[in-house]
Amino acid sequence: MSWIETVPDSEWSSDDNLSKLHGEVVDPGSSRVDHIMAVHSLNPRGMAAHQSVYSSAMAGTPSLRKVERELIALVVSLENHCHY
Repeated sequence: MSWIETVPDSEWSSDDNLSKLHGEVVDPGSSRVDHIMAVHSLNPRGMAAHQSVYSSAMAGTPSLRKVERELIALVVSLENHCHY
């Protein structure tokens, strides 16, 4: 859990900007928003920018296949002791 104030998942539906982003950032396995994205909940424009960079990095490089990008992300996460 982060120390940064966030908007609880249960309140996202009452905020137009967050409710629009919810489907893009929710974890389909847990139906929750991961902390790495939830810290942006007070700044939905920042969250949208984060999601855009992530999507571009994971899908927008024609020189690497998706499996190769995922493998790089896995190795970096392991090296950083990050569960994401």
